Amino acid sequence: MKITRLIAASSVAVLMATSSMAQDAPTAETVVATVNGTDITVGHVIALANRLPERFKQLPDGDLFNGVVDQLIQQSALAKGINADTKAVRLAVENETRALLATEALGIIEDAATTEELIEKAYQEQYADAKGAEEFNAAHILVETEEEAKALVTTLEGGADFAELAKEKSTGPSGPNGGSLGWFGLGQMVPEFEQAVVAMEAGGISAPIKTQFGWHVIKLNEKREKPAPALVEVRAQLIEQLQAEAVNKHLEKIELTADIKRSETEFDPSIIRQIELLAD
Repeated sequence: MKITRLIAASSVAVLMATSSMAQDAPTAETVVATVNGTDITVGHVIALANRLPERFKQLPDGDLFNGVVDQLIQQSALAKGINADTKAVRLAVENETRALLATEALGIIEDAATTEELIEKAYQEQYADAKGAEEFNAAHILVETEEEAKALVTTLEGGADFAELAKEKSTGPSGPNGGSLGWFGLGQMVPEFEQAVVAMEAGGISAPIKTQFGWHVIKLNEKREKPAPALVEVRAQLIEQLQAEAVNKHLEKIELTADIKRSETEFDPSIIRQIELLAD
């Protein structure tokens, strides 16, 4: 549903003008407008506003109220002259009612599955004691040939400074920065490079390693275990997971307990496109 003429307050001035509304606190039955003899009540306004997407709910109350009332007025005016007693409309209303009630049921299930206590429990189970992924801080010198790489290893074993040598000799983009690659995790480097780094001890220098980019001499500066994410970082993910699990579990349960009888008739699937069957 699209809210139109959101700020058009003039069309709803009549809604707030009655003395009864000024004197008494409105209830769900309080009439805010009448269109072609059909009342639109405070309850109608609240019910529609409650089902709007979140981006509309963030609007100021005055704009939201006026926009929803405008929408209801427009819908009522548009509906005049439409026969609500046709087969097509009756079936559509039944489907919409069914969908609405199902959505309400899902909301109840999802809310019950995502209390603060259950979110915290899921976090503790999945993250609190989990071992973090390993990360590495390394630098490398990239050259074209194995001979060049071996010569670099010899020079480093003789006490040369790795960063200075990288600035002088490396053909890679990290060369000017002393060959530093910063911190990275598994899967971020090509396999040959990653395998070499994983096998190294902090402070060590690798033998020449060949990859698709050339020959590398690697220095592993440090290893660390990446800490588990904070609850705030994974909260949305946990909520989505808990809701999906609760809904799936409930659907499995009701499919087992509901009195479901499927027709034994074999239908030609093309029947789904026979719109003429909805004609009165």
